[in-house]
Amino acid sequence: MHTPYKQPADGRRLAVDNRTYNAVLRSMRCLGERGFAILNGRWRTQRHSTASPRRLGDIVRAALHLTHFEYRYLPESC
Repeated sequence: MHTPYKQPADGRRLAVDNRTYNAVLRSMRCLGERGFAILNGRWRTQRHSTASPRRLGDIVRAALHLTHFEYRYLPESC
């Protein structure tokens, strides 16, 4: 797990490399959150599921494949 650097308490700006690191983390998190939002918004089963985490993982994988098919996204690894 990667965590962003915090702003110093004394009001100074973060170093350039720390700001860049935080920007990279934000951009990666943005993609993950967008994908999660698409899956949860599209598949009602996931919003109201009481399945075990192991079973829910299978449901999420199936929903991901169906969503890729719906958006015509075909990864080259398939």
